[in-house]
Amino acid sequence: MIFSKYIHNEEHWLSRLDARVKLVVTLAILVMVLSYKGSAFHLFVTALCLFQCWRMKIPWRVFLLRFSEPVFIVLVILLLKIFFSGGESIFSTEIMGIQITAYREGLAEGLSIASRIIAAISIMAVMVFSTPFTELLAALSWLRVPQGFIEILMYAYRYIFVLIEDAGVIYDAQKNRLGYATLNRRFSSIGILVGSLILKAFEHSQNISVAMVQRGYDGQIPLLKQKPFRLAEVVISFLFVTMMGFLWQI
Repeated sequence: MIFSKYIHNEEHWLSRLDARVKLVVTLAILVMVLSYKGSAFHLFVTALCLFQCWRMKIPWRVFLLRFSEPVFIVLVILLLKIFFSGGESIFSTEIMGIQITAYREGLAEGLSIASRIIAAISIMAVMVFSTPFTELLAALSWLRVPQGFIEILMYAYRYIFVLIEDAGVIYDAQKNRLGYATLNRRFSSIGILVGSLILKAFEHSQNISVAMVQRGYDGQIPLLKQKPFRLAEVVISFLFVTMMGFLWQI
């Protein structure tokens, strides 16, 4: 499966870094990105993260799939800002009797928001591609994230791929029976597909609950045990965050 196969690159130096250190650094840079007014710092962070993704040899198909939804949201926000916010006109045209005007202030605000979103998504992409999911959960547990939320994340990650496979099987069966031949049959097939996946999700949740209780689950997840910090990683990460903070202030 494409997402599970390239979820992280074990050969890259970031993959050998402690997940707790990476999580703290990620959160610190995210705060800088969200609080920075302008676009220069955002562009620098985005370029740095894209370079790291390239060094980790992440396939472009995987990378583009991960960025497709955020980029769509960015384009929608940019268009809304350009045509519905501002006072100084860049150009104006009339389409089917509707006056459409683009504004300079809206363009500037839209680009600022777009650069902030892309930078934040790039940071999270580096974190995800360089960190196994179990180590990320362990780091969240160390950061005192509620245990129930971590359990939900773990089960969701485990069964989302199972549901994707189930959806593929149902879709192929419907397609072989001409379930998508006409528009009406297409909507009907999609409804049946969604309903079947909801029922399967409930079934999987009940099965895993019963299985864990029968195996003596007491609320403690052994995978979340922590290892001691390594001084070199902490010092290097602190220097990196300090350098990024200096660039953020410029």
